[in-house]
Amino acid sequence: MNATVSTTIFAAFMVLTVVLGLLAVRGRRGGNGGAGLAEWSVGGRSLGTVFIWVLMAGESYTSFSYLGAAGWGYNFGAPVLYVLAYMSCGYAIGYVVGPMLWAYARRHGLVGITDIIAHRYRRPWLGAAVAVLATVCLLPYIQLQITGMGVVVSTISYGTISLNWAYFIGFAVTTGFVVVSGLRGSAWVSVLKDVLVIVTLGFLAVYVPLHYFGGYGPFLDRIVAEKPQWLTFPGHASGGLGQSWFVTTTLINSLTVVIFPTTVAGYLGARNADALRRNAMYLPFYNVLLFVPMLLGLAALFVVPGLTGAGSNLALFKLVVDSLPAWAVGVIGVAAALSSIVPMAVFMLVIGTMWGRSVLGTVPRLASRQKTWSQVVVVVAGALALLLTYTAPTTLVRLSLISYEGMAQLVPMLLLGLVWRRLTMHAAVSGLAAGFALVCVLVFGGHDPIWGVNAGIVGLALNIVVTLAVTWLGPRERDDDRPDAEVLALEDEFPRAGSAAGDPR
Repeated sequence: MNATVSTTIFAAFMVLTVVLGLLAVRGRRGGNGGAGLAEWSVGGRSLGTVFIWVLMAGESYTSFSYLGAAGWGYNFGAPVLYVLAYMSCGYAIGYVVGPMLWAYARRHGLVGITDIIAHRYRRPWLGAAVAVLATVCLLPYIQLQITGMGVVVSTISYGTISLNWAYFIGFAVTTGFVVVSGLRGSAWVSVLKDVLVIVTLGFLAVYVPLHYFGGYGPFLDRIVAEKPQWLTFPGHASGGLGQSWFVTTTLINSLTVVIFPTTVAGYLGARNADALRRNAMYLPFYNVLLFVPMLLGLAALFVVPGLTGAGSNLALFKLVVDSLPAWAVGVIGVAAALSSIVPMAVFMLVIGTMWGRSVLGTVPRLASRQKTWSQVVVVVAGALALLLTYTAPTTLVRLSLISYEGMAQLVPMLLLGLVWRRLTMHAAVSGLAAGFALVCVLVFGGHDPIWGVNAGIVGLALNIVVTLAVTWLGPRERDDDRPDAEVLALEDEFPRAGSAAGDPR
């Protein structure tokens, strides 16, 4: 009976998710080619502050927030707070970077990070190469969201839905609405997800301490008395995740998150630059919710002790399933599942856009159908991640180790390139290759962190040194025929709302 109730609630919300995705694009026609791709991939550049806020919050609040954050709190304690730190710092950096990328892309009709790089350096092949690199870094996140949703669905169904079927459900629902509705559909579904996340986590933040400990006072007193090592760096059995790791990880992740392809997709979907500035100010409030699964992970130490390995990721749901009625388990499961679906949809959409525009779109015979090919790639990317989840689950997990550190190596090529005209293509590529190679050597060689420092920051330091050296000592590029407005993101490109260029019309 419990399984029937919870799965019925889950199924009803999955149907609602697909319906919302379809309603989001009702009456909107973008055609194919570049115009159709812009409507599908960046919502026609017309999303206001609310939709941008829920969309970008949805990208940062994933199944990790329900599973991984609670699991890290359960296993390690204090080091998990790096998530709050880097997101908040990233939003501050995004206050400047978001409007800059939005304006540059809007001026030149660009729809993604690979498009921006290809235009800046006048090398279509460079955009295609970055698309391949970014796909390698993004595919693991699709697989992780599929896995996360599978664990959630199987748990809330009290084991009646197998993990394999749960994986397929996540893939099918996400692919179904994102292929049709694109970024706009993801934004609409994010509204539903955020309402459920805020309500369910707000409830759990009050219910769990009261139900199991008699209130926050006794709960926190017990942590201090019995688990003090969870409250200080380097945490409990964390393998050396101390202060240096915390600071460098916060720095590298805050730089990376502002140029992550999914974040840039959110930027480019905005109606105007002020929507992004307001969004950067409001997003940190959403981070308050992240304290809840972290605290519940600590609470699970006393309620369900002995969880090890992947089982620790179920710390939060063990509390939920053991103490709440089936209907409440179903609603909380829906919130967690949507926290997988929304970011998974944006990851798949971004991969499709990069390949449809920067890889397949460079082939003359295919250029007129960029949107169609992007939608095809969405299905292929999702199916590949699903297949590897079934057959080789550790393959993409291994790649996920370099996802953030690897993407960080694009920071000089993209951001420095848009503010410093002298930066050459040879310098940008040389720095990227050197930094990415070093990250791979350190991470896969088991040296992350190295000397207590995040390997990504070491790779980025080498990247910047090589980039500057090749720029100053290497060949100069002849691009005098291009005005600054064609190459750089100039300050007057992203005015405040109300000025002519900021007018959404």
